[in-house]
Amino acid sequence: MKAVVQRVGRARATPGGEIARGLCVLLGVADGDDEAGAERLAGRVARLRVFEGDHGKFERSLLDMGGAALVVSQFTLIADTRKGNRPSFTRAARPEVAEPLYERFCAALRELGVPVETGVFGARMEVELVNDGPVTIVLD
Repeated sequence: MKAVVQRVGRARATPGGEIARGLCVLLGVADGDDEAGAERLAGRVARLRVFEGDHGKFERSLLDMGGAALVVSQFTLIADTRKGNRPSFTRAARPEVAEPLYERFCAALRELGVPVETGVFGARMEVELVNDGPVTIVLD
């Protein structure tokens, strides 16, 4: 499982939801990923200290500052580009496996107290965001 996490002033997925200040999380699910990994990654995202505290340093997490997360499924994060010019997605989990793990990741964030909005799994979406910083972190 791979997540690209961006600190945002606001973000919206169409179709889907929108958030004010918080994190936009692009989530890719790979073959072999499981619920325990989804829960572990959700905990890392919720506790990732990328918000500035009183001293202007990355001291606060999403949980600390009460922000929300917009989680968007993105199988292209699992692309293999080692051969040729066309990405291969053979390592990405099939939708019937990926969707429940995507949902488990979102549920785990909610269980930690993070308000979560989502895109629509499997849909072609437009994702708009204002990257604050910019701050972008890759977690896997």
